[in-house]
Amino acid sequence: MRAIPRPLGAPVRPVRRPPLRHGGGLALVGVAALLLAGCGESGPTLPESAEYGANPTLPEPKASWLPTIKVADAVGWRDGAAPRPAEGFAVTAFARDLKHPRWLYELPNGDVLVAESDAPPKPEGTSGGLRGWVQGLFMKKAGSQTESANRITLLRDADGDGVAETKTVFLSNLFSPFGMALIGDQLYVANADAVMRFPYTEGATGITAPGTRLAALPAGRNHHWTKSLLASADGARLYVGVGSNSNAAENGMEEEENRAAVLEIDVASGASRVFAGGLRNPVGIDWNPANGELWVSVNERDEIGNHLVPDYMTSVKEGGFYGWPYSYYGSNVDDRVKPPRPELVARAIRPDYALGAHTASLGFTFVDNPAFGARFQGGAIIGQHGSWNREPPAGYRVIFVPFANGRPSGMPEELLTGFLDGEGNAQGRPVGVLVDRRGGLLVADDVGNAVWRVRGQTPAATAPAGPAPSSGG
Repeated sequence: MRAIPRPLGAPVRPVRRPPLRHGGGLALVGVAALLLAGCGESGPTLPESAEYGANPTLPEPKASWLPTIKVADAVGWRDGAAPRPAEGFAVTAFARDLKHPRWLYELPNGDVLVAESDAPPKPEGTSGGLRGWVQGLFMKKAGSQTESANRITLLRDADGDGVAETKTVFLSNLFSPFGMALIGDQLYVANADAVMRFPYTEGATGITAPGTRLAALPAGRNHHWTKSLLASADGARLYVGVGSNSNAAENGMEEEENRAAVLEIDVASGASRVFAGGLRNPVGIDWNPANGELWVSVNERDEIGNHLVPDYMTSVKEGGFYGWPYSYYGSNVDDRVKPPRPELVARAIRPDYALGAHTASLGFTFVDNPAFGARFQGGAIIGQHGSWNREPPAGYRVIFVPFANGRPSGMPEELLTGFLDGEGNAQGRPVGVLVDRRGGLLVADDVGNAVWRVRGQTPAATAPAGPAPSSGG
């Protein structure tokens, strides 16, 4: 398995962009063609490895109205094709023929729930004009912006052969569901606009009882719509990752209330509060098994260069502020956001570990099962969905970061690759990741419409990794 490396308060005024003048539909099509063809920054000036670790290299920002856009066409997998596992591992299709599977959750009996979901419709007047229209085009090109299935499907592998022989609709008529958490006999589901509660019976293959709303969640424009969910060990609280309603506050801070944050919800009362803020889009969320800390993976802002800003994973401190939108990676000020807030920048917490710029590091889980491989125990697995604001592309893989004493302790290693074909098309895009009770790694693939299972097959899977190749040109 190889390591990464080789180049490869006060209201904030929206960021104002100069108007783009056009002469009707043909001009719109022309602008879209230009953007989708790729534009902006010409290429990398740093090796990709410089964007990873506790001290990533942060070059000067390069903002422009026309950002770099490099979108991998979503083509899906050919018959019999699959992503490539690391040496010593094998991969099987745990389930196929799903509809945009995004997130995974394992029930105590080993049944796996998968949220089949996409962005909800935007309210009238919040599409973002020409810029939003163009962004919608490249999102479709990348395999998103499909009609949301709005359901959770149950997958059951009763015989343990790594393939789910049962696939059934578990919950339907949801609203862009994402995170899931079971507390006792109650299943909590984070829709795009609320946390819902449903009664659960062990072994059931479906729930027909109507859910009850526990707590509302920020919705509206839903620039970032996914809402991840994690229960406290005692089941008294839920933690919800809620992304921003913009890239860098261009829609105004009035739309960012209770956003770019991890919210804490009291399960008994439904009362919620901001647990930590300044986290642009916290998606993956898990407890660190070494010390019980809450950790998240965060998608950082776009449109200031190939190498900015690195996505990251970090421990989350109660009451902590992590910079967005006023600064990034601690005290690095984002000059696009006016007026500045130096008092907030001064207390911005620097993240623990960078995960590469524009990698869309969505999936995140700690390994807390020695059956996956002893040397992986306590480390983190990250599903990198893949870039759009970068040339050449980055992400489109699943990586592992070793931890020691509860802290990251080395460079990442690739666990699952091959999501891009030889022409740069996306055969799949990894999102949610989960180490199941049998010691396999499950990966939700929303373009390939599959859930993959990765399992160690040889002693090489648990042998120490070799040294990372040196960064080069």
